[in-house]
Parts: sequence; C-alpha cells; structure tokens
Amino acid sequence: MVQSINTQVDLKIDATAFTGLTDYGEILIGDKGFEFYNSRDVRKFIQIPWEEVDQVIVSVMLKGKWIPRYAIKTKRNGTFTFASKKPKDVLRAIRVYVDPANMVSSLSFFDVIKNAFQSMFKKKKKK
Repeated sequence: MVQSINTQVDLKIDATAFTGLTDYGEILIGDKGFEFYNSRDVRKFIQIPWEEVDQVIVSVMLKGKWIPRYAIKTKRNGTFTFASKKPKDVLRAIRVYVDPANMVSSLSFFDVIKNAFQSMFKKKKKK
C-alpha cells in the first residue's frame, strides 16, 4: 500500500484521472497535497504536493453551471487532468491551499478556433 503524504484529509471523493487511458479511483485533498489513488491497481497513483502546483486549469461550460474536468499543472512534471462527481467541492477544497490567482479557466472552443485563425493569418503576413 502507498503511504499518503497528507496528515489530515479535507475531502475524499470518487474521480477519474485522464492519464492516457482513463483511471477510476479516489481523490484525496489534504494539508500536504493532492492525491489520486486508482481503485483497481494500487501501483497507479498520483501525489502532488501543494508546493509543486503551478496552476489549476478549470474547464467551465454554461457560464459556470457545469465543470466537466479540471487539470493541475505542476512546476516540473506536466499537467494532470481529472474529473469528479462534485467538481465545485473539489475546487473549493483546492482553493484553501492554492492561491486563487493561480486558478484559471481554460479557453473555450470558440477561443481556440479564433486563436487558430489569428495564428494562420500572422504566419502568412510574416512570409
């Protein structure tokens, strides 16, 4: 069994981690960090200390009514994407330990399309 980095658990909730294939398990949010444990394979786990968290990126839809997934961008190890049953509760628990200025919403579908068109026209002007 894996040793938890937390000494106190604030929230424990069922979740999905998108690491290549989807992994189902539980998220633990505590005083030392963010943890994900796979429910089937004990060797598959993610432990992120709060000092390592750079940003929390939230996918917001329907003007904040629905949050399908969120990602944690670390300083050294990349970005980890998760989905859970009550994402607002998870984000509130994370906000206690991460500066709210580091919690950002991701680009919408239309923003991505707009940026793609703008970059295509910028490339044509440079040539």
